[in-house]
Amino acid sequence: MKLDLVQTVACAGLILFAGYGVKRAIPLLARYNIPAPVAGGLPVAAILAILYAGQWQPVTFDTTLQAPLMIAFFTSIGFGASVNLLRRGGPQVALFTLIASVVAMLQNVIGGGAAALLGQHPLMGVLAGSVTLTGGPATGLAFAPLFEKAGVTGASTLAVAAAMAGIVAGGLIGGPIGTFLLDRHPRRVPLRPVQGTLENLAETQFTEPSATVPAGEDAEAYSLLKHLVLMLTAMWAGAWVSAWIASAGFTLPAYIGAMLVAAVIRNVDDATRMIGISQRTIDDLGSVALALFLVIALMTLRLWELAGLVVPLVVILVIQIAVIAVVCAIAIPPLMGKDYDAIVMSSGFAGFMLGTTANAMANMGALVERYGPAPKAYLVVPLVGAFFIDFINAILITVALNLWQ
Repeated sequence: MKLDLVQTVACAGLILFAGYGVKRAIPLLARYNIPAPVAGGLPVAAILAILYAGQWQPVTFDTTLQAPLMIAFFTSIGFGASVNLLRRGGPQVALFTLIASVVAMLQNVIGGGAAALLGQHPLMGVLAGSVTLTGGPATGLAFAPLFEKAGVTGASTLAVAAAMAGIVAGGLIGGPIGTFLLDRHPRRVPLRPVQGTLENLAETQFTEPSATVPAGEDAEAYSLLKHLVLMLTAMWAGAWVSAWIASAGFTLPAYIGAMLVAAVIRNVDDATRMIGISQRTIDDLGSVALALFLVIALMTLRLWELAGLVVPLVVILVIQIAVIAVVCAIAIPPLMGKDYDAIVMSSGFAGFMLGTTANAMANMGALVERYGPAPKAYLVVPLVGAFFIDFINAILITVALNLWQ
């Protein structure tokens, strides 16, 4: 049975909500911040792989919308690259962004070098570097076709495996590192849990515009339509930018142009207020696109391609996790101020440099429940993890691809 474009997206949507159900049924998945698309998509990929191994292919999918959905998500990341926001976050946000950028570059150097020593393509190590650890499953799956073309067999499957290992590791080591450091720190404060979610902690740093709505129009529908058209326009113009950059001989993912155009639009709007961009609306659209993209990508994985690469992948990931643990325990606290907030930041750093920003917030949340609020950490970490590092990481990965292809 072959599903057409609409049927494939509908199937992805059903699998996505099945993933939410799986997370509710298995609290351990929620504890380690396993995304719902992964919780739903990976079991489907595993079942289909078993059926394909038995020479039975019950269903094929039309993945036409997979690439546009991926580009839409990264376009929403581009709209978060606000110079005003970086300036408003202060020197600590800039410094934390710089540290994260240097460590992401180090992940690629370590991964590439370790892969070469293990007799693998250096880009296999980069895939188990900042692509999937700093970037997460979305970045890994977005870049996988380029890594496949460059000679990394089974890049998509490797990307998912590395990203999942990173998410689990980020949730496992962040809390213990922070606790180890805080048990030796003089500060002890009463329990005062921090209120707020990742979204309102990060997005409220943007100034939400007062929307001007034409007479007779529904305000929410008009705002949603405006931001959808804005994202599509950035994707349209970004395709031209990507084609122009590619004509100069650079290998890059399809979304780089859209990210750059979105960043320009964001900063022009920050200066002029001509459009009135709502980052919350942009992020909502990006989250929908990401969820559907991940499910479509996951349910078409060729899991059998991981055979023979398990040992090199495990070795590289163990090295990467050890390096992040050392950086968090030794480097982050003194660089970020040698205080309580700096230690909480180190716990968050482990979360988003190995997994996702959700891991970072969970790590920090566990610490502040026990030791008390860390307002600077709750400002700095979400801004860097949710906005700035994803933008910079895309550039670092593109450089690595062009160096080692």
